[in-house]
Amino acid sequence: MLADLGRWCARRRRPILGTWLVLIAAGLVLGGQVFDRLTTADSLRPDAESQLADERAGRLLPEGPVIVAVVGGRDVYDPALVAAVTAVTGELRGMAGVAEVEDLYGSPGGRIGADNRSSLIRVELSPGLADDRRERVEDAVAAALHRIDAPQVLVSGEKLAERAFADQAVADAALGESVAIVVLLAVLVVILGGFVAGAIPLAAALATVSVTLLGLFGLTALTGISEFTVNVVTLLGIGLAVDYALLVIARFREERDADPGAPAAELIARTTATAGRTVLISGLAVAAAMAGLTAFAEPLLGAMALGGTLAVLLATAAGLTAVPALIAVAHRRIPAPRRVSRPALLPRLAAYAEARPGPVALAVAAGLLALSLPFLFAVNLENSDARALPASAEARKLHEAVQRDFSGGQADPVVVTIDADPAGAGVRDFMDSLNTLDGVLRVQPRPGITEPAAVIDVTPEGDTAGQASRDVVRAIRALDPPFPVLVGGAAAELVDYRDSVASRFPVALLVVLLSTTVLLWALTGSLVIPVKALLMNALTLLATLGLLVVVFQWGAGDALLGFDSWGAIDVTTPVLLFVFVFGLSMDYQVFLLARIREEGGVRAGLEKSGPVVTAAALCIGVVFLGFLLGELTAVKEIGFAMAVALLLDVTVVRGLLLPALMTLLGEWNWWAPAPLRRLHQRWFAPRARPAPAYSRSV
Repeated sequence: MLADLGRWCARRRRPILGTWLVLIAAGLVLGGQVFDRLTTADSLRPDAESQLADERAGRLLPEGPVIVAVVGGRDVYDPALVAAVTAVTGELRGMAGVAEVEDLYGSPGGRIGADNRSSLIRVELSPGLADDRRERVEDAVAAALHRIDAPQVLVSGEKLAERAFADQAVADAALGESVAIVVLLAVLVVILGGFVAGAIPLAAALATVSVTLLGLFGLTALTGISEFTVNVVTLLGIGLAVDYALLVIARFREERDADPGAPAAELIARTTATAGRTVLISGLAVAAAMAGLTAFAEPLLGAMALGGTLAVLLATAAGLTAVPALIAVAHRRIPAPRRVSRPALLPRLAAYAEARPGPVALAVAAGLLALSLPFLFAVNLENSDARALPASAEARKLHEAVQRDFSGGQADPVVVTIDADPAGAGVRDFMDSLNTLDGVLRVQPRPGITEPAAVIDVTPEGDTAGQASRDVVRAIRALDPPFPVLVGGAAAELVDYRDSVASRFPVALLVVLLSTTVLLWALTGSLVIPVKALLMNALTLLATLGLLVVVFQWGAGDALLGFDSWGAIDVTTPVLLFVFVFGLSMDYQVFLLARIREEGGVRAGLEKSGPVVTAAALCIGVVFLGFLLGELTAVKEIGFAMAVALLLDVTVVRGLLLPALMTLLGEWNWWAPAPLRRLHQRWFAPRARPAPAYSRSV
């Protein structure tokens, strides 16, 4: 079937390429509009307790978005400064869309910083403003506050910080992708030996990304798509499209060298019968891994699952249709591969591992487990906030100034909503219980509620996302009052997210395990190989996460990589890496196993597939390193981790551990129960090639 597809693509190359060109044009025109529809996707599902608590508190005490300014660098009672602040705050109080303004000079409860040279201005906007109207008011308020004549004026707020994050994500994507594509083209030209040959994988990547953007544009009608989703999904599409194109081109050159007189259409048919099968199984494996994200209920991960699955399937489709059609057009300008006198890296590593399989397998496994220890025992997972922005970002500077000079380093309060009469004995007993909980510094009810309900701020010890704050959240939820209670706030959101991910992780893992097992069985006929592949992928993932903690949480690489560590890893990063690392590891696993099975030996298979795997890893590594050029720490985490995972997987795991284990297991590598062996032989075993019959050329 795949041979027929390749032959059809070669003979119908113009209609196929025309169809892709139409899709690319639609993607560039309509897909470009996806950036106008991007939203800040919620990390938590709407029915999480912390979300319900925040919603209930907002109904009891309606409050609009808040903008905060820190005015510093001068004596707070300097007459000129007092006059400047008073003039601006007076202007703000008369501005449409502004509900309330608090400052040191014009309202009670004004706040002076711990340095005695700064003061806080708090501007609350009217509740219920439409997004476009709210953004205009925010911009007007920020512009007015920046007119205050002071050495330092920092302005931000939750919504302004979200916009800063979104703008930075778009800028990072533009920079990372543009640089990655230029470098990638140069690498491809060198690897494939010519500009035309090097442009084919890049054309496949362009097709994949543009049509993916078109698909994301359609998905915005169904769900929120964030800037972070677009960043990750588009770069994943580029990497996979290049990988699959390299595999197909490499196999075409092999077939042409083996039978120089064959027509191009026949060579392409043979290519898709072999490399095309590998691309199909690999694409399905990666797509299944991406689909595993749907097991998590969080909107951000759900959008990532939809977009990522779409990108992978389009990369697979481009590898099976667009690339063969492009080869049919340009096959005469694809040079033969260079002849090398020495074996490639992977065969040399495999020879070393096969000579001493036991010690190599033990050493590699022990080394990868040692690298994983920082993640297993010291990881600190938190939700990204303004600290994940560049150190130069105003929102981050404001966050640090407020924490340092106005909050005394105290955690944000845990918000507790109660639906009961605050004057009742039950509520008083409940508040007494809150006061006696371990780790609680202060319990303070909010005034001004007219309903028979209460909103209570419980300030915990330590940091907002620290263990003490999370323990307070769990302790409050463990109380059993005779009335409805909801617990919210930043610490509760982190608790809910971590609990949700932990509870649903087994389902996601099951999806990945089952899909991987089935697809690798279809490729090899073995049940041992899928289990071994999953264990190797797990080692790669754990080692990668361990290095991520060392570099980003502990700050070991902040100067080199251009970021300021905030002492934590974004809580979403390990979830995404679980899917990406498993998916891309399966990509190379399929590349190698397909050729090992075909050649009948590990070293022979690595000699044939090693160069293309190395080239593919180099190219996709260039793509993911593009993430490091951006400013957002969470994006840098993904780029660094994926580059490290690729390096470990292609060298240590595939070059040493895989051949060592296959040597140790011998014939057991290919074991499967007799019924499954017969089923595989009937439906999935490659058919013998028919004798060539050349009827027409391309």
